[in-house]
Amino acid sequence: MNTPAAQHVTIPRVRPGMVGRLTLWLGLAANVAVVNMLLVVSPYPGSSLPFVLGRFFGLHAAMILALQLLLIARLPWFDRRIGMDRLTAWHRWTGFTLLWTIVAHATCMVVGLAMMSGKTLAGQVVDLATNWEGVLWAMFAAGLLLSIGIVSARFARRRLSYETWHLIHLGTYAGVLLALTHQIAVGTTFTASPFARAYWWTLWGVALGAVLAGRVLLPLWRNLRHRFRVTRVVPESDTVVSIYITGHRLDRLPAQAGQFFLWRFLSRDRWWQANPFSLSMAPDGRTLRLTAKAVGTGSAALRQVRVGTRVFAEGPYGAFTAMHRTRPATLLIAGGVGVTPIRSLLENLEGHVVVLYRVRSTADAVLADELRALADARGAELRLVTGPSRPVPPTGPFLGPDHLLELVPDIRERDVFVCGPAGMTSAVLRSLRQLHVPQRQVHTERFGLAG
Repeated sequence: MNTPAAQHVTIPRVRPGMVGRLTLWLGLAANVAVVNMLLVVSPYPGSSLPFVLGRFFGLHAAMILALQLLLIARLPWFDRRIGMDRLTAWHRWTGFTLLWTIVAHATCMVVGLAMMSGKTLAGQVVDLATNWEGVLWAMFAAGLLLSIGIVSARFARRRLSYETWHLIHLGTYAGVLLALTHQIAVGTTFTASPFARAYWWTLWGVALGAVLAGRVLLPLWRNLRHRFRVTRVVPESDTVVSIYITGHRLDRLPAQAGQFFLWRFLSRDRWWQANPFSLSMAPDGRTLRLTAKAVGTGSAALRQVRVGTRVFAEGPYGAFTAMHRTRPATLLIAGGVGVTPIRSLLENLEGHVVVLYRVRSTADAVLADELRALADARGAELRLVTGPSRPVPPTGPFLGPDHLLELVPDIRERDVFVCGPAGMTSAVLRSLRQLHVPQRQVHTERFGLAG
């Protein structure tokens, strides 16, 4: 299989994802170094070993809490290079690390102070709560953060709607403020020197400022500027609908094919619901389009959205874009309604492109006519992979290693973008690993809310 027009493809010299991750990890390493330096240069006379460990865990809990805020701040620079799904996953695991660090801090401090004062553990807890300024606030903060951590565990999260979980999760910000009050009141490393004060105020200022800018100010500014509004509602099939949205000066909106928005349709019965839908058409500076399948109450009600409805859109988000290409040729693999970002990518990808679209039958192939027209216009190859999930072709499971290699013999020489149902995506990723497609050439993203 040849790759015409490959000489015209622009490939970034430095991988954007690597730049984003390296920036984040170098920043984390620098802060770890500073925190440990502050711990060393501000010793507490007469400390017991548990007390020293308690200070160690306390300082690192404060730093991890600031990192938590940065990871979910939705800053465009990081989001375009790393992706909201990965940042959210890191936020989740960092959150559980934070909870254990808080438990270790509290336990070590109580044990250490009890050893130094001669009190019982219960007596030391009562003394801390009643006589130490700021410690009571820390207890409230720890209880609040631990409760939110339990609610965020998978067994509990699955039983809550996103809106309910998000409302509970907002309590994290109260926990942050209480923790900051505690650190100011009793944190010796906070007041040990002008440098220590400057460092901690800068760290908290950057973390809280990032959240304010990325999650409040930027979405408000963009919506005030662009004034999004529904212009068309087009049924694509019995279960799929496309919504066209226009606005003011959309050519200034930094959206790319493959990205998604969190959409709120500001009608009386829907304004409180946020739904993540990727763009099903490459942004052209005049119109945005989303295409959704009725898989839940939110997406099913999109057919009733009226023309003229105001829209509050947060985004664009995601790293599922041509910005991350590493090879001149591309393979796009879609499953079901996961074809929407694939369709938008096909519209503006350079070089030779092969599209594999996995559906049960041709009747389930959403936007198939558009895909064929785009493929013909751009010299791409489109192949519908149809059939039930259980029977398999002679070459093995649909989109299994042998089947993929038969369909795309030069698959190892291509970037591969995969989007579809979770089961299909996982199976395709396993096939790509078995085919030894380099990890840097494989691109996938979970389009969803931060929960």
